Amino acid sequence: MKLIIIKLFVFFIRALYAFMKLRKTENKIVWLSRQSNEKSEDMKMLSDEISKLSPGTKQVFRLCRLKDESGLSVSYIFFILRDMWEIASARIAITDTYSIPVSCLNHKESLKIFQIWHALGAVKKFSLQSAGKAQGRDLGVAKAMSMHKNYDFVIAPSKKTAEFYCEAFGCNKDKIVIASLPRVDVILNGESRYDEFIELNPQYKNKKLITYLPTFRDGDFQFAENLYKAFENDEEYALIISPHPLTKLKSEHKINGSFSAYDLAKLSYGIISDYSATTLECSLLNKPLWFYIPDYEKYKAEQGLNIDMTEEMDSASFIDESELLKSVKSGVYDFDNLKRFSDKYIENKGADNTKKLASIICNQL
Repeated sequence: MKLIIIKLFVFFIRALYAFMKLRKTENKIVWLSRQSNEKSEDMKMLSDEISKLSPGTKQVFRLCRLKDESGLSVSYIFFILRDMWEIASARIAITDTYSIPVSCLNHKESLKIFQIWHALGAVKKFSLQSAGKAQGRDLGVAKAMSMHKNYDFVIAPSKKTAEFYCEAFGCNKDKIVIASLPRVDVILNGESRYDEFIELNPQYKNKKLITYLPTFRDGDFQFAENLYKAFENDEEYALIISPHPLTKLKSEHKINGSFSAYDLAKLSYGIISDYSATTLECSLLNKPLWFYIPDYEKYKAEQGLNIDMTEEMDSASFIDESELLKSVKSGVYDFDNLKRFSDKYIENKGADNTKKLASIICNQL
């Protein structure tokens, strides 16, 4: 029954869109996302740069975080219809997630569609890679919803990452454009909010700070608790937990002030993460990077991994928090291996990544 309803819905929006496409094409870019109701930092930086390079281009932002993906609410259906209306007269559509109107509809040949994924790479398998698995989409639903169809350009940070994206988005290598996201410029700008952080959180003064950046998954709260307890009484190091937006932590783990994951990583001595793409981004900082993966076997079996850190970063991967702490306190770290890891998955580490990507987009106007 669910597949029948989905197919009827897709038939309906395709029929309606056929009339919408009669609209005259404008010099317009439509941004779409289900990640957030607000512009991401990458969107802000890219759209600002596009405005400089092509000041006459109209930019429309269609951003709506879908809280419950088990079904489409009436309000979200109306939101999709407005997406369709805007895309029908656009020259370029940019999405950082799967977008129903982008992938399900038959567009004008003049429309160019960019997939600029919301993460700088993919440690874990996702989208079509994980369809049919325990943590992935139902295969029938994925096919009925034409998941990740219609992309003209897929932005990837490296040739190796492009292999994962081709699988996840069901596209050929000729769709891939190797480029880094604007966030690389932020990560590498050399700015640190350390003094501000210590002023607001004086209990961390004279401590070597370690930031924990976990991904969202079953058991993440308990893993954070276990790691926090391991560091709790250490005189030299202090653990800061920067939780995933979808998880909840006890108030005693929260810090004062508004600091992004990148802010905390930049002011810290080292970083601990797991299967999160932030591991790739933090590798740019050339600081000790450890992987805390107590659920490694379960996660690998149920979700699947593109990057097996136990092989590529074996000396920095731990299933036991006490062993991880010993490694941190030893002061020994394989930076050569970290560089190999970073270079493999992020090729463009120079300046002006925002301008370069904005130029790629503007060239299609």
